[in-house]
Amino acid sequence: MDRFGDDTPVYVISVAAQLSGLHPQTLRTYDRMGLVCPGRAAGRGRRYSMRDIVMLREIQRLSQDEGINLAGIKHILELQRDNERLAGELARMRAAAEELAAELESTRAVAARLAAQLRRGGPAGAPGGDLVPIRSTSVVLWRDRHQEP
Repeated sequence: MDRFGDDTPVYVISVAAQLSGLHPQTLRTYDRMGLVCPGRAAGRGRRYSMRDIVMLREIQRLSQDEGINLAGIKHILELQRDNERLAGELARMRAAAEELAAELESTRAVAARLAAQLRRGGPAGAPGGDLVPIRSTSVVLWRDRHQEP
């Protein structure tokens, strides 16, 4: 679970106001400003998640304890969202890099085995050589000429 909690929008505005310690009109203002974006019920009524409640408490803390105005809070929250998005992208890129590194290592191992076979059996494709190509890719795979494909 992330630091803001569950995203399921279940709390009506009166309950969200009570849980966050704010007035319902303040929640409407924060919604209009884009500080918190609650879900909507079929009748368009706001539905707040626990994540929204935690966010409302953080907005209240930044405003009351830190003295930051709402424009500054909005900027801070946007930076935090960007940071979370970039962290996710970085994690995906790291996973892709690890996958590529493993593939490179595997390719290097195959190339080393093939080089050793070529040293033992003579040049590839030479008459009487033991290896023939079976597939053409960025790495050529070889098999023993006497084996079934």
